[in-house]
Amino acid sequence: MRILHGALIAALMICNANGAWALTDRQVEDAVADEIDGVLPEQGPGGAAVAIRVDGRTLFYNFGTIDRSGRPITSDSLFNLASLGKTFDVTLLAMAVKQGEVSLDDPVAKYVVELQRGGDIRKVTLGQLVSYTSGLTLPQDRPPWPKANYTLPAFISYLNKWKLPADHEPATFAYSHAGYMLLHIALERRFNTPYAALLDERLLRPLGLSSTILPLHHNSMAQLPAPLLRRAVQNYDDLGQAVGKPGNVQGFYHWPGTGQMFSSARDMAAFLAVQLGERADLPGLPEAVALAQRPIAANPPYHLQALAWEVRDLSARIVDKNGALNNTSSYLGVIPEKRLGMVLMANRGEQYVAKVGRRALLQLALPADVAMHELQVLEEQDRADE
Repeated sequence: MRILHGALIAALMICNANGAWALTDRQVEDAVADEIDGVLPEQGPGGAAVAIRVDGRTLFYNFGTIDRSGRPITSDSLFNLASLGKTFDVTLLAMAVKQGEVSLDDPVAKYVVELQRGGDIRKVTLGQLVSYTSGLTLPQDRPPWPKANYTLPAFISYLNKWKLPADHEPATFAYSHAGYMLLHIALERRFNTPYAALLDERLLRPLGLSSTILPLHHNSMAQLPAPLLRRAVQNYDDLGQAVGKPGNVQGFYHWPGTGQMFSSARDMAAFLAVQLGERADLPGLPEAVALAQRPIAANPPYHLQALAWEVRDLSARIVDKNGALNNTSSYLGVIPEKRLGMVLMANRGEQYVAKVGRRALLQLALPADVAMHELQVLEEQDRADE
């Protein structure tokens, strides 16, 4: 297990008069440097972009290269967010809930009327979809990732035949990417707007996230506007082999609104501020964020499940989400009580970015002795998961 830098331990002992940590830029940089090597390649192309939000200010750190040409990763480089995009989905949904436009208890069949003639799918609610408690999973939601491709009619047909597993217990966690694809359809139908446009109109543009997009995709390529495509990183697997071209997307669902989102560290830093409740200029947004982050189910063995978000009740309460494909790795974590958050995006797949993020956040949030204990707890949990 790593030992905290001696200078960082001493620095984190300094407390301001209110008992909150008065972190300097150097202390934040040390905490990032202490952990980031866990996801940086020892050789070959690839790297990571990091953004830290602390006490109302943002710090950026960039490592490695966009591609084999040696171009450096910057805070404006564009990354595939993978499942980190689900945090945008639940923020959008929670805003609609707070505005009284939908309810988490609404059956999805209320909006996707083709499901009203189905069986068990008629009972599934929007809230169950986004908290992974519906019992709905497809074989494509877990290893060994069987090959299948769904058009929208084929997906609806599958759902109408779906049966709730006999051993499923209410509020039991079962990961489902398919559930989020169904959520997209439901919100699209509710607001009579294509999902990508709905996301852009209600969330991305109001937040000023001009480098964040849910693009159309075709033949495993995102249809990115030329200015964004020029900033897209080349993606690599964990061994440094290129996977597709910049803008590569992956998935089993083939209709508009089903691809992966793309964003930059600069945009994600602004989204960090949202998740820390700092954007009160948009009516109802802090309340929607709080709703999305509120635990509503257990996700054994180590954390609670909110709407997409995972919640770890350590000495500092971490709310976070990771994204993982074979060619991209992403993480966003916040400790709201400490006004602290971190985004990490890497252009190599299968990197344990959540471990790096949690460790860095704990170093910054807690006194050194408490942080050391919590890091040991995380290390034990990681070993148990291997």
